Amino acid sequence: MSNPYFQFKQFTIWHDKCAMKVGTDGVLLGAWAETENPQRILDIGTGTGLIALMLAQRNPLSQVTAIEIDEAAATQAEENIARSPWANRIKVICNDFSLFQTDNKYHLIVSNPPYFVDALNCPDKQRNMARHTCELNYEILFRHSAHLLEDQGRICIIIPTEAEKLVIDTAWKYKLYPSRRLHVFTKPGKPSRRVLIAFGHQEQKCMEETLCIEVERNQFTPEYIALTREFYLKM
Repeated sequence: MSNPYFQFKQFTIWHDKCAMKVGTDGVLLGAWAETENPQRILDIGTGTGLIALMLAQRNPLSQVTAIEIDEAAATQAEENIARSPWANRIKVICNDFSLFQTDNKYHLIVSNPPYFVDALNCPDKQRNMARHTCELNYEILFRHSAHLLEDQGRICIIIPTEAEKLVIDTAWKYKLYPSRRLHVFTKPGKPSRRVLIAFGHQEQKCMEETLCIEVERNQFTPEYIALTREFYLKM
């Protein structure tokens, strides 16, 4: 049986009630997303609350709204946040993002969206909702986010590399343009499996970056250690 929780340096994530457990994708996005200026942050599909907690840790001035459609996951996120040092700065809303309404504009919007666009559905309904784009696809993500983003704000997401063209084309439809892009490699010589992209309202030259996670199994690169050392216990 897998461990029902994951211990970080400043908080603990329990994930026994969530379909998707703590993983590298969420940690990468939470550590990489731009947090210098954002005071209002929106986390779409928060799951366990991991990314919301990471962003609250990184920016002590931020107020984070975390949306989650799955009731069990939303409840677990609330519990994880309530046990953290930043419970007063993170609010969990159990709702479908396409139905979410607010007068607020956000300086930063983040999402680790479902990504198996064409894969066969999983028999587990909760896990299927977390992993497939039937409930939250890229079209919904960008169409709705475009209206919620501040003029100088950023949308930061992590996606499979093979979905990159689809994602960028979809963002362009809503006048959201890539400003920063990080291709992630698990090991030297392996193809990139994930890419993190920041989008904004202004067209500009996109800053290109790469990150390799491991030199070999369980031997992490200095770059990955530098990115995640404020979170992982053993970094």
